[in-house]
Amino acid sequence: MKQSIVKIEHLSHKYTRDWAIRDISFDIDKVGILGLLGSNGAGKSTTMNILCGVLNQTEGNVFINGINIREKPEETKKLLGFLPQNAPLHLELTVEEYLTYCAAIRDVAKDKVKKAVEEVMEKCGLTHFRKRVLRNLSGGYRQRAGIAQAIIHKPRLVVLDEPTNGLDPNQILEVRKLIREIGEERAVIFSTHILSEVQAICKEVKMIESGQMVFADTMDAFNNYVLPDSMLLAMDNPPAAEELSAIPGITGVEFLNDRSIRLRFSADKDVPKRVITHAVQQGWELTELVQERTSLDEVFAQLSKKTKR
Repeated sequence: MKQSIVKIEHLSHKYTRDWAIRDISFDIDKVGILGLLGSNGAGKSTTMNILCGVLNQTEGNVFINGINIREKPEETKKLLGFLPQNAPLHLELTVEEYLTYCAAIRDVAKDKVKKAVEEVMEKCGLTHFRKRVLRNLSGGYRQRAGIAQAIIHKPRLVVLDEPTNGLDPNQILEVRKLIREIGEERAVIFSTHILSEVQAICKEVKMIESGQMVFADTMDAFNNYVLPDSMLLAMDNPPAAEELSAIPGITGVEFLNDRSIRLRFSADKDVPKRVITHAVQQGWELTELVQERTSLDEVFAQLSKKTKR
C-alpha cells in the first residue's frame, strides 16, 4: 500500500472555549500543489501550524510519511519545510549567510551545507544577490529567500502560508513560477484566501470555512460547483423580450445591444436546447449561444455560505 506523504485525521483545535478548526481530514499521496483555500480567519493558518509542529492540536492526528508528528516531532520536521505568513528572515544577514544558517538548523550535514546553499540560491534566483543584506532586498526577493529556507533540506512536503501576500503583480508571477517548479518535485500545500492564486497554480483544492472542510476536489470541480444560470445569445433577427420570457425555464431577459441578449434561466438543463429550438422555428437567426461560467467569487460565496448581492 502506498505511503501518504501527509495524512490528517479528524484534526480539531480550540483556543479557550471556541473551536478554530473541527474534524479536518485529508491525505496527500503524491507530489504536486494542493490549494488550501478559505477566507481570513477560516482556520487555514491553525491547520498549517499544527501540520508543521508549531501548535499542538486539541484532537486528531497528523502523520508525515507515516510518522505521527506529535510522537516524533524532530523526525517529522526533517521531512517538511514551512514558510509562514511572515517569512522568518534575519534581515541583518546576507542571503548566503542566512541560508547557511538555515541549512545548519535544518540539520544538513556540514560537508553538504555549501552545496545545499548554492543549489537553493540557483533554484530561487538568488545567486546574484548572495552578498546582499536581506534588509536591502525587495519584497519579492525576500519572499524568495523565505521559500529557499523552506526547501534547503529537500523536504518531502513544503507548506506555504499566503506566499504572495503584499507582492506586486510581476513579483506574484515570479513567485508562482517558482512554486510550480517546486511542485514538480515535492508535495506543496499552498494556502491563500485569494481565489485567482489557487486557480493559477493548483489542480487540487480544499476549502476550509468557519473551521470546517466545505470542499475537497479538483480545481475543475470547484469551478463547476455551481451550475450556470445565464447564457449569452447573438441573433441577427432577435424577438421581443416577451417572446423570450415565454420560453419555459427563462427567468430573466436583458438586451445588451441590438443583437446581444443575456438570458437567465432556472436549474432545468434543457433550457438552452429549448432556446435553440425556438430560435430555429421562429427564424430569429441565432448565431451564438454561450453559457456563462459561474465566477470563482460566486462559488466561494456559496461554499462559505455568504450572500453576495
